[in-house]
Amino acid sequence: MGTVREISIARRTGFCYGVREAIDKAKEARAAGKSTHTLGQVVHNEGVIADLERLGIETVETLDDVDHGAAVVIRAHGVRPDVMERANARGLDVIDGTCTWVIQEHRELVKLVDEGYTIVLLGTPNHAEVVGMLGFAPDAIVVDEEEEWAQKVPRKKRMALISQSTQPPWKFERLAAFMVGRSHELKIVNTVCPVTIRRQEDTVEAAQAVDLMVVVGGRSSANTKELTRLVGIAGKPAIQIEGAGDLTDPSVFEGREIVGITGGTSTPIEDLRDVAEKVLRLAGTPDTAARAAELAEAALAGAATPAGRTTSLPTFVHNESATPASGAA
Repeated sequence: MGTVREISIARRTGFCYGVREAIDKAKEARAAGKSTHTLGQVVHNEGVIADLERLGIETVETLDDVDHGAAVVIRAHGVRPDVMERANARGLDVIDGTCTWVIQEHRELVKLVDEGYTIVLLGTPNHAEVVGMLGFAPDAIVVDEEEEWAQKVPRKKRMALISQSTQPPWKFERLAAFMVGRSHELKIVNTVCPVTIRRQEDTVEAAQAVDLMVVVGGRSSANTKELTRLVGIAGKPAIQIEGAGDLTDPSVFEGREIVGITGGTSTPIEDLRDVAEKVLRLAGTPDTAARAAELAEAALAGAATPAGRTTSLPTFVHNESATPASGAA
């Protein structure tokens, strides 16, 4: 007999705006009958990628895999300017799904380069967003973990600090304080995404009211890992999973009465509903287990604000008219 009698989903979860819009643009192009590809995985979520593939939207790793005239969607992470130029030169139908926040990062980098600053970029090396940012500031110094700052951050008269959008706010603030002692003039451009900050705040708030948090997101997702870390700092236990299928052991919830659920920016809010239902079926009291689907839908309704919707598209895009045409990629 399980012990979980209540479940909740943190507010402002689901896809972030940038991810949602990039996916919507890909679906719109496919619904219009275009042979549609995304340059790299549009989101780090295998279920979403599989859904897009069923619609006939193919993931490619290089522009060479896209036929002349076909549509290619630039994902929310953005790309280097030379990639965009090459796509246009090859006659591809370029659909720019770069997040507006990332576009602002690119603009800020161009200004910093023009102004002659030595640029320090807080980010995960080789992350798609960081690779794109370096296309606008090739000489920027990328730093990540605090242990490497002393070695990598130089002492220069004029330096500027900018960040990958999903970096933890605390790390950006700590690096800014560190750099104050290394330059005479320090320009700080705060490009940590507000959605990231709000999601972290909501997750910590939700953790205060539960016995255990379930964090849902890709294992390699930096923002998902940060949510798990913050729950621990808040003094509550947490488990991190990729989806409901990872939940098989009811003993994890033994003695827990109230369970909270949150997710990274690449996690569809429907996945959180499925996790809520699985938790209740696996470890709920007899009453909550019997009402698992109903209670999961109620938890979803309490969290699914318009900003967290999986899509902004009208329903016709998802009906039979969106069925891939024969011969599509």
